[in-house]
Amino acid sequence: MKNIWKIFRKELRGYVDSPSAYIFLIIFHILGTSMFFFVSGFFRNQMANLGGFFVFMPWLLLFFVPAIAMRIWAEEKKSGTDELLLTLPLKDYEVVVGKYLAALVLLVIALVLTFPVVWIVKHFADPKTPLDWGPIWCGYLGSLLLGATLLALGAWASSLTRNQIIAFIIACALGFGLILLGFPFIYQLVPAGELVARFSPYAHFVSLYRGVLDLGDIVYYLTAIAFFLFLNIRSIESRKWA
Repeated sequence: MKNIWKIFRKELRGYVDSPSAYIFLIIFHILGTSMFFFVSGFFRNQMANLGGFFVFMPWLLLFFVPAIAMRIWAEEKKSGTDELLLTLPLKDYEVVVGKYLAALVLLVIALVLTFPVVWIVKHFADPKTPLDWGPIWCGYLGSLLLGATLLALGAWASSLTRNQIIAFIIACALGFGLILLGFPFIYQLVPAGELVARFSPYAHFVSLYRGVLDLGDIVYYLTAIAFFLFLNIRSIESRKWA
């Protein structure tokens, strides 16, 4: 844990000192808020709920999370510092987990910055029909778990190349494919479609943002995160075999 903490602090300091991290947070907040209030028709529908906010969240995360993850390993490889990092008395999993947790903090901050949207909706809500906080907290939990899964996928993609743009494209393409599997018009076209849909992070996200807190959904996300982190570790280990 001590080594993971050291890597975590080093990486988090890198995000704090990087202007790109602040640009990411600002754009994420502006786009998320704008899509909810103007694209989803919040004022037109006159319904004080956040369904129109969370429905766009997978697509925001699909592009913004890979933008965070693409530098995790690709930047190290391009600068050559990955060789130095991996020769330190650290285990591969410690480096992978430390880097991942630091990036996860940035994702958590991005989601926290959207909380003012909740208070705005609460302000417009009819006192006779107050906000149902259950679906809101489940929606945020689903957003965090979905984002954490895409982040683990993106970190693995970043470990495959030294080019950040290629890492971004790989992560977006794989994430997009997995999300599409959760749409009925896709999984109904393939044999055992219902079973295939269970592998989609989107299907589990929809269940959560509708207010259904199912242990199976949480287990799916934790398993997917562990799987992609495992692939990341194996990818890093393979450099030693070359």
